[in-house]
Amino acid sequence: MENVFTRMRVVLTALLLVTIHLNTEAMQVTSTGPQTINWAQGGKVTLGCTYTPGPSDTGELDIEWSNVSPDMTQKDQLVLSYTGGQTLHYGDAGLSERLGFVGDPKQGDASISISDLRVSDTATYQCKVKKAPGVDMRKLTLVVMVRPSVPKCWVEGGEEKGGMVSLRCKSSMGSIPLSYVWRRESGGAIPSTATQDPQTGELLIRNHSESYMGNYVCEAKNAVGSEKCKYTLYAYNPTNKVGVIVGAVIGALLLLLLLLLLIWLLICCCHKRRYQKEVANEIREDVAAPESRPSSRNSSFRSVLGYRSHPGVVYSGVRNGQPSRTQSSRSGVHADGHNGTPTPSVQKPPSLKYDSRYGYPV
Repeated sequence: MENVFTRMRVVLTALLLVTIHLNTEAMQVTSTGPQTINWAQGGKVTLGCTYTPGPSDTGELDIEWSNVSPDMTQKDQLVLSYTGGQTLHYGDAGLSERLGFVGDPKQGDASISISDLRVSDTATYQCKVKKAPGVDMRKLTLVVMVRPSVPKCWVEGGEEKGGMVSLRCKSSMGSIPLSYVWRRESGGAIPSTATQDPQTGELLIRNHSESYMGNYVCEAKNAVGSEKCKYTLYAYNPTNKVGVIVGAVIGALLLLLLLLLLIWLLICCCHKRRYQKEVANEIREDVAAPESRPSSRNSSFRSVLGYRSHPGVVYSGVRNGQPSRTQSSRSGVHADGHNGTPTPSVQKPPSLKYDSRYGYPV
């Protein structure tokens, strides 16, 4: 029985050694490096995939690069292949025209490069090399990130001695995780009383003094780049807060008095205009109405009574008085000096002229 068990052990060991030997000599992707690659937007990245075929791998070479779907229920998307000595592109034209093999795929290098990187290129890519009967593959994750923009440095609050000073730093652009680091460029190290938050970019200095004056530099960085800004910190004597408050109160009171003065002037002006208007109305009421002309009255009276002119009666204008007869109201004739024959006396009425002041002839 012992001999049987010994023989079985020898056979199993031999089979194991043959299997190991065959696996060692089969197709193998030999690329090394990180499985996750972080790269800046707009740059050019190389995804490595070198391979070594085994002695028994004599079939046709077939290389495939695919975009691995994060959903296990969905198929991977083929983006590039090398088969039959030809390179073929698939999928989105926006990606395929920026993608290609780095070297000669037949010489054991199936690496590819992607130029003009975009954030949408972020994905897991798989390199699969087949040469019957051997086959092997490798996956790499590409993360395209945006470099931080030049940050802005500023101080919140005052820079008074003995007070609290807050230096702030912020980039408007940049892929997360984005961190901020303050350092002192001149004047020594960061004060021991200061604390900084790498997430918000705040450097908080307590009990500020002249020894903390100097240039401070903030660096914003992520996995693909960094940018800096600078701020010069000063130390000022504290302001007299009581004086500021008193000045503000006095200024408010003066402004209130000025407003009241303006209102009083407006009221006085309104009263003055109203008084002038009332006086003008009283003067108009005291002025007598203009008298109508006698001739106008006479003509109106005559028109009402249907008055007709009589022979021998002369009507005068306004200044000529009342109408009169030529000789006597009783006699309309006089004796002729030669023969005593009575001759009627008729006087020609005066001519009238139009007067624009009255609107009728006078």
